[in-house]
Amino acid sequence: MKALDTSRRSYRLWQQSHEMQLRGLHSSALCALCLGISLLIASCTSVSLDYPKTVSRALENTSQTKPALRATEWLDGRTDVNGFYPLNQGFDAFGARLKLMDAAEASIDVQYFLMKPDEAGLVFAAELMKAADRGVRVRFLLDDIFTTVDDIGLAMLDEHPNIELRIFNPISRKGIYVFNYLGYFSLLNRRMHNKAFIVDNQLAVVGGRNIANEYYQLETTGEFFDFDMLAAGPIVEDVSTEFDTYWNHKLAIPMEALVKVKNPEQLARKHGLLKQKMTEAGDSIYGSAINSPLMKQFVARTLDPYIANALLLTDDPDKLLENVSDETQIVVNKMREVLADAQKEIIIFTPYFIPRERGLEFIRGLKAKGIRVIILTNSLATNNHTSVHSAYSSYRKDLLRAGVELWEARANAAKFTTEEGETQLEHLTLHTKGALIDRKRIFVGSLNLDPRSIDINTEMGLLIDSPELGARLTETALQRIPHLGYRLQLGEDNKITWHATIDGQEVVETREPQTSMWKRFTAWFLKIAPEAQL
Repeated sequence: MKALDTSRRSYRLWQQSHEMQLRGLHSSALCALCLGISLLIASCTSVSLDYPKTVSRALENTSQTKPALRATEWLDGRTDVNGFYPLNQGFDAFGARLKLMDAAEASIDVQYFLMKPDEAGLVFAAELMKAADRGVRVRFLLDDIFTTVDDIGLAMLDEHPNIELRIFNPISRKGIYVFNYLGYFSLLNRRMHNKAFIVDNQLAVVGGRNIANEYYQLETTGEFFDFDMLAAGPIVEDVSTEFDTYWNHKLAIPMEALVKVKNPEQLARKHGLLKQKMTEAGDSIYGSAINSPLMKQFVARTLDPYIANALLLTDDPDKLLENVSDETQIVVNKMREVLADAQKEIIIFTPYFIPRERGLEFIRGLKAKGIRVIILTNSLATNNHTSVHSAYSSYRKDLLRAGVELWEARANAAKFTTEEGETQLEHLTLHTKGALIDRKRIFVGSLNLDPRSIDINTEMGLLIDSPELGARLTETALQRIPHLGYRLQLGEDNKITWHATIDGQEVVETREPQTSMWKRFTAWFLKIAPEAQL
């Protein structure tokens, strides 16, 4: 027995020693892993902000170009007023951009948050190159974080003598991408979300759309429900000034500083492949968009503008270099003033909505004054950023208790119209960013009502004073919102229900509509995400 006890004690001592060695190995491995990651992050690279570039401004001698003459004609010869027309449908919005590029004679200035190498991106790039081939000066400013066109494709555009492409706040192409991002997170986390398109400093498109299929009804399975405004008049000069400010900013880096094409043959192959894809994608899409019903009206001179005073709201690009504060939130601060001045009714469209306590108090103040507040945002089923929905969902009951008429988009609410008839789309995502105030003021732009837009990114938008356009858009909104979404109601049991009329039938859902158990679990789990970064 003694021998057995001795053997057991020896075994336990060996086991403890072995476990200590394993723990030591695990600790060493963990330390080595942490050290390795730290070294990788420490060795990450950033982009030099001192790369030489030429300061340029919007062209001023453009009053006799075709777009200028068309704008003057559109405004009945007046040069002191602004004209606007809403671009509700994606095909019309794409057609407007293509039509303006076709007409350009002096300059095209393009500013977007993202661009994809899909049919919309290819056709858009092709039209830019065609304009550049005619001698039009093209300045193209893209944010870096979600643009998925590869660097060779972007370099190909930049190689054209009449096209200059700059990347805003780029991530270094040297080393490992993710570590470069993490190593300079405090700066690279902050993005240019602005969206503007200007031709000859005479006509502009401002709104929420980027350059990708889903914004222009080119995805037959789904659509981003979005909104732009076509603009003419003095306001276009303000949009051009906004573009110049960002274009000449230290964070706008020339493409050649990021990627130097060392292999001309590779560029030539890319150019040939791109032209082939453009040809394949271009004819049908270009023809359909350029001849959309709205564009036919524009060409036929039967599309009357809404004449109105307007103000361009834009954040300063230095916002990305400064600490988060109220002083840097130029667009949001102005919109707070505008909403606070409302007398009767506010309708808000925001795809990503996290009001936080400050926003809740602001909305309660509006309701205390007897103002009707209607908000349409994404549901869990339609939101392409689940973590944002996770944060927003915590505020729904408080919003409903405050008296807000809260609506969430239905995933199957979109329909696609073709020559063969109307086809049900599988999926809709709300992407419109706007507000209608007292049926006479309209805001349209890039601003979401979430911490990322308010605190972290730069934004822009048009604030338009027009009782005529405001009344039209409000009536359209009040008619369409019940077809697009579920209205949320809070029962006596303190539980939310979702109400909709679908194909003439009243539908009531008692949990997040059109979602799987896994989707709901993911949304619950992502409540751990830091709200300030969403």
